[in-house]
Amino acid sequence: MPSRKKTTMFASAFCACVSSFVVICVVLATPQWVSSEVRFSRTGSNVTVSLQYGLFSGTCEQFVDAGLQVSEMTFQVADALSSSSRRSLNIATIAVLVLALLSSLLSAGFTCTNSVSNPYQTFLGPVGVYTWNSACGALVLIAMILFPVNVQGNSLSEELAQGCSSSLQGHIGSRHSYGYSYWIMLLILLLNIASLTIIYLYDHSRYSKKKEQARPIEDAPKDVILF
Repeated sequence: MPSRKKTTMFASAFCACVSSFVVICVVLATPQWVSSEVRFSRTGSNVTVSLQYGLFSGTCEQFVDAGLQVSEMTFQVADALSSSSRRSLNIATIAVLVLALLSSLLSAGFTCTNSVSNPYQTFLGPVGVYTWNSACGALVLIAMILFPVNVQGNSLSEELAQGCSSSLQGHIGSRHSYGYSYWIMLLILLLNIASLTIIYLYDHSRYSKKKEQARPIEDAPKDVILF
């Protein structure tokens, strides 16, 4: 059976890993990733398309000139995209977050196992927790990079806005604001760092304790050791 200290520290890391898993589920499920205002010219007037969307779905509204609202509709992101590059980046972002979800689940499993038992396999110990937590953090960071690249570098909002109306012509300008579904991915990174820190502190204290236990033998006189 593990010591009380080990149980407490790995249980704390387990809570951080489970929280990370829950937050990733929220990130995938909610559509408040970005809000965009895209302006287009049209014969006799200008049109502003206001969008709010995530990885799977979103809503859009059209406003003509002085703020007259023309229509509001919902859309599926995958169905509204005709560009293969934009669709590929969107799918890649989803795939990366799904892998992060699996990594956080594995990390939670490893920390739970270590809090109730002493695994013999090295990878099931702190090394496994380090691996899966680091993988989860790296994957979330990649997702945080891919999505803005698709929105601002690949003109994702502009294509989605054109799907809201067939009469739009020249693109005038765009403005983007990232929502809480995007920014709470920073919380996932913090939870992974917290879990890694807890396991590192336990590992370091265990190593220091082993060194202290070995020191009396190293410092003992040679004749005592021979005896």
